[in-house]
Amino acid sequence: MIGRLNHVAIAVPDLETAAEQYRGALGATVGSPQNEPSHGVTVIFVELPNTKIELLSPLGENSPINGFLEKNPSGGIHHLCYEVEDILMARDHLKATGARVLGTGEPRIGAHGKPVLFLHPKDFNGCLVELEQI
Repeated sequence: MIGRLNHVAIAVPDLETAAEQYRGALGATVGSPQNEPSHGVTVIFVELPNTKIELLSPLGENSPINGFLEKNPSGGIHHLCYEVEDILMARDHLKATGARVLGTGEPRIGAHGKPVLFLHPKDFNGCLVELEQI
């Protein structure tokens, strides 16, 4: 059901500093900041030959990233995103197997302009999983 790894998301306390580390120290191609108000984050994508790194920082006081950064002040891996061909079929299959879909269970539009869902980390070995329809 899952396809390729779309991105690894890293929550960071300072988005510009993190972007400069990837740009300067690692020589990566780094995109521009994108505000994603519906998700409460600002993101920057780092382009790699085989996937992307998504740098996340809080957008506003109610950002879901705030709690993560309180527990991990230096930042850290926040989630993995896998591609799926049909997000509703994937959701229904996962729910039938007992996996918990976060939020309302209805896909929302993610940073790439495509439908996404998040799966509870307790159901996936402590890892928050994002599914993105390709």
